[in-house]
Amino acid sequence: MSKKLRIYYDEKGETVSVWFDDPKKEAISEEIGDGTIVSKDKEGKIIGVEKLKDITKRSSLEDYFVKELGEHA
Repeated sequence: MSKKLRIYYDEKGETVSVWFDDPKKEAISEEIGDGTIVSKDKEGKIIGVEKLKDITKRSSLEDYFVKELGEHA
């Protein structure tokens, strides 16, 4: 079964949310620093990440999330 990657950008709130699994599975969220929040399922697996404030001015969203999640995955 393949899962869909969901990416949401809130222009007004200047946030980017990326979901690797169904957001309904979220059991806990925690801020890991620098305005980054990870969402985990009940087993503690990261299923989503949200970056507060606009990060689209950075060189690459992918580079940013890979760096942040690599430290906390």
